[in-house]
Amino acid sequence: MAAASATRLLNNGCRIPLLGLGTWKSDPGVVGKAVSAAIDAGYRHIDGAYSYMNEAEVGAAVKKKVEEGVVTREDLFIVSKLWCTFHAPEDVKPSLMQTLTALQLTYLDLYLIHFPVGFQKVLGELFPMRKGRVLVSDADYVDTWRAMEVLVDEGLVKSIGVSNFNISQLERLLSVARIIPAVNQVELHPYLTQPELVEFCASRDIALTAFSPLGSPGRTVLNDSADPKDLLKDPVVEVIAKNHRKSSAQVLLRFHVQRNIATIPKSVTPARIQENAEIFDFELMDEDLQSLLTINKNWRVCQLTMLQDHQFYPFNDS
Repeated sequence: MAAASATRLLNNGCRIPLLGLGTWKSDPGVVGKAVSAAIDAGYRHIDGAYSYMNEAEVGAAVKKKVEEGVVTREDLFIVSKLWCTFHAPEDVKPSLMQTLTALQLTYLDLYLIHFPVGFQKVLGELFPMRKGRVLVSDADYVDTWRAMEVLVDEGLVKSIGVSNFNISQLERLLSVARIIPAVNQVELHPYLTQPELVEFCASRDIALTAFSPLGSPGRTVLNDSADPKDLLKDPVVEVIAKNHRKSSAQVLLRFHVQRNIATIPKSVTPARIQENAEIFDFELMDEDLQSLLTINKNWRVCQLTMLQDHQFYPFNDS
């Protein structure tokens, strides 16, 4: 099965490709080439965000591939995210319009609330800090969600969802939502399997997208005993990869797509982008999946502990 043809049906009838290109931490000057390489390799899902500060280059690369006839706009599934400084309902649509302008698009396939905690809006600051603390706002993500629903009504986005939401936050949102979230994008990999969240989202027909599916190998390893270091070199992963004659990265990506979870590995290296696409010509056995689930360490790369005292901080719960 080609990367372009493996999709999951969302609860609104749209389809999300199970393999996407992540663009978090992809620097300007290289991210456009990564997007071009990904589209050439068969990717049709491109994941981005306002806060990544690279949407203009992503949009230019997408436009060029459409103009070249490699893909049509309708072939692609383009994702962006509403940043925390724009949670006030009156800021939601203007923020989306900034993203659409940067991407040179008239609509998004999926728009996510990036994080449940809102920040105060300070011009030019993604993380407005004063005296070492983030200036958070009292914006309620439920009110933000109602403004997101209007974007669907107006045809500016096809699907809406959330990112980094826990079960209790999803339950609260579901209790008032007119449009059910189509997707929850969260950190998922064998060191953070989140079984309760996976089961809950399946029970509510909310699709999952796994970010940092390789355990964020490019991170600066924390100098503490809790950091499990390199998931790609875990002995369980390496044995499974050897048995299937695949790379560790391919096994980790297959771990998600075989369970109908979309995944968005980040890379700016064309060879790795191509390698990451070659995950639809093999199948993990049940014992492989169970082995990968057993190495769970409940260890999270993306913690944002600076926000842990906020009422909407999501990582104190499942």
